[in-house]
Amino acid sequence: MWYINGRVESLPLTDMRYINGWVESLVLRRKAGDFFQKNVKGGLDDMTVLEQLQKAIEEGHPGDTERLVKEALKQHISSARIVEEAMTPAMRTVGENYKMNGADIIKILAAARSVRKGFELLEEQDAQFSRRNIGTVILGTVEGDLHDVGKNLVAIMFRSAGFKVIDLGVDISEKQFLRAVKENPDVSIVCISSLLSTSIPEMEQVVKSLKRSKSNHKFKIMVGGGAVTKQLAKDMGADAYTENCIEAVEVAKTFIV
Repeated sequence: MWYINGRVESLPLTDMRYINGWVESLVLRRKAGDFFQKNVKGGLDDMTVLEQLQKAIEEGHPGDTERLVKEALKQHISSARIVEEAMTPAMRTVGENYKMNGADIIKILAAARSVRKGFELLEEQDAQFSRRNIGTVILGTVEGDLHDVGKNLVAIMFRSAGFKVIDLGVDISEKQFLRAVKENPDVSIVCISSLLSTSIPEMEQVVKSLKRSKSNHKFKIMVGGGAVTKQLAKDMGADAYTENCIEAVEVAKTFIV
């Protein structure tokens, strides 16, 4: 029974079912909201700002990453701690996901954009952080190969470790690598990437030319990418081969005296 226009009337059964369904929907939404507040949001509130930052990067949220980096700095957390305890672990997870078959490339790229946003903010806010430099790395994908996801992840990890990174980009010729070395006499490491097997001859030629130029420069040559193996790297004369961005940084650090 409903009070309508001053009279008590009965509603048709179909209207009653509609109203009952609507009321039930409101109740369910209220319960869902209570569950979110109690469990999901409460869980986020219980996380430290660095834990939230790590999660934001792993899930590829640049806006949240920027907000949380600002919040961490506001809480007087050092840039070094932000990198070591949040950003680096997040990129380690992203790098491991990239190695997995069927990894979500879109999500990985979003994570890479997120961590890049975080680094840009740290460099803007912390002059000491922006000046740190434990070594210079020249990085590029060889001529004939336009793939850059793996290279970009390596570049991010090098920057997070305190290296100055000169990213030449993709489809980089032998002459471009040699020019970059000549223009940066303080270079510590040259990293060459290739995902395509058809580009391996070009990589071999770049390594050979770089080794000839090492008489005037002291640097190490590292190679990697889907088309490269440890044996192939050894055969072409590279100083090191690494399978992923985390390993690349760990090996690079051993070359820095």
